[in-house]
Amino acid sequence: MMSTMRILAAALILATPATAQRAQGWEGIWRNSADSVRIRVARCGAGLCGTVVQASAKAKADAAAGGTDRLIGTQLFQDFRRDGDGLWYGQVYVPDVDQTFDGTIEQVDRNTIVGTGCLFAGFGCKTQTWRRVR
Repeated sequence: MMSTMRILAAALILATPATAQRAQGWEGIWRNSADSVRIRVARCGAGLCGTVVQASAKAKADAAAGGTDRLIGTQLFQDFRRDGDGLWYGQVYVPDVDQTFDGTIEQVDRNTIVGTGCLFAGFGCKTQTWRRVR
């Protein structure tokens, strides 16, 4: 009986870091797949937001063509909050078209998040994978 309790306690201790890590969210610096935009994800209000901290010349030009004069400092992910299904829900700002859409973020693992934004009720959706920089 005592060895069973020790095994159970050890299993709980080993599982705690992963659980605690996931509960902390996905704060940090992330890059899109082309590494043309990097964002800093941090707490803002009751949720998480992702603000552009670095952008390529092409990304800046695309944003400017869409009506966003200043890409650096722009919040791409706004007020994301975790729901019971494990997904994060919030608003995604797309500077190329100067519009905000409902979106989700799924934290695949510590270093990968997948963001999805949809035009309307699951239609016209686009998915983008982001990798942790630090």
